Amino acid sequence: MSGAMMLLHVLGAVGMGFYIVLPIMLGGASKLAGSGQGGLASGLLSANRIAQYFLVLQLLTGGYLMSQGDYAVIWMVIVTVLFLAIAAIGGIISKPLKLVVSQIQAGQSASAPINKAKVMSLIILVLYVAMIYFMVEPIYKEL
Repeated sequence: MSGAMMLLHVLGAVGMGFYIVLPIMLGGASKLAGSGQGGLASGLLSANRIAQYFLVLQLLTGGYLMSQGDYAVIWMVIVTVLFLAIAAIGGIISKPLKLVVSQIQAGQSASAPINKAKVMSLIILVLYVAMIYFMVEPIYKEL
C-alpha cells in the first residue's frame, strides 16, 4: 500500500510542477496583445484548477505517508504550513487571473492583475522549492 501511495504522491508532485512554469508564463503575458493576454489567463486558470486537484491528491497521500513514517514533529509542522501556504496562494491567484480575462473583455488594461499574479506565482515558486527541499531531506525523530 505504501508503494502505491508513494507513486500517487510523486504523480501529485509532478502535477504541481505547473507552479514552476507559472511565473515564466506570466512573465510573457505583458508582451502579448490584449486578446492574447485574455487567452493565456484563461488557460492558466484552467491549469491552476487542475493543479488544485493535484494539491488534494498531495494532501491525502501525504497525510497517509506522514502517518506511516517516523518523522520529527517540527518537520511535519513545516511541510504542513508550506503545503497550506501553497494551496492558499494557489487559490487566491485565481482572482487576478479572472480579472485579466474580464478586463480584456471590457477593453481595459490588465497590467495590474497580471503584476499581482506574477508576484503571487513567484511566492508559490519559492514555497514549492522549499517544500521539495524538505521532502528530499526529511527530519526524522532521534532514537
